[in-house]
Amino acid sequence: MAGRLSGRPAPLPPPMRTILVLLLALGAACPASSGRAETTAEKLAVCLACHGEKGQSETPEVPSLGAQNAPYTLIQIFLFREKQRVFDVMNETTRGLSDGDLQAMADAIAKLPAPHSSGDPADPQRTAAGRALADRYRCNVCHRPDFSGQENVPRIAAQREDYLLKTMREYKSNARRGYDASMAEALQPVSDEEIATLAYFISRQ
Repeated sequence: MAGRLSGRPAPLPPPMRTILVLLLALGAACPASSGRAETTAEKLAVCLACHGEKGQSETPEVPSLGAQNAPYTLIQIFLFREKQRVFDVMNETTRGLSDGDLQAMADAIAKLPAPHSSGDPADPQRTAAGRALADRYRCNVCHRPDFSGQENVPRIAAQREDYLLKTMREYKSNARRGYDASMAEALQPVSDEEIATLAYFISRQ
């Protein structure tokens, strides 16, 4: 769920622009529909078109959601609904959802299968460097030793490498702001080369 809190949003990549067009079209069609209440699965369908039907994203820079901690997901989709995180696709997807809808969606996402690493052979030297960095910067404390996260701290194990790289860079530059300053503060001493090594390592856990 990538986005920005303030400022001008980055241009949407083509797959995301396509989804946004579909969302707008669906929204326009809703008044003429039967008016029946959508199920949680139906509300999630558009989300999973980008984030991966089985919990694993195949869309560049779009995170996998499988087994994500419900409290973390709830906070993020609440921020999108309130436009405290600004990203057109997610703002449109969450528009009009109730607090109960958000909770049900977060709970459903937590039950999706956990994502898995790419399966490509890992570079032992780079893996060791990434593990050492995770220890040094204490990534494995808040996110837990297996990077499964806890409560409002996200699961990042086997997350897309490109998404991890993008997100850490945005936290460090304050282009993306969390609901607190912990990630921005934690990443201040981390070099861009180290961020790339951490993304490589964590995505393969």
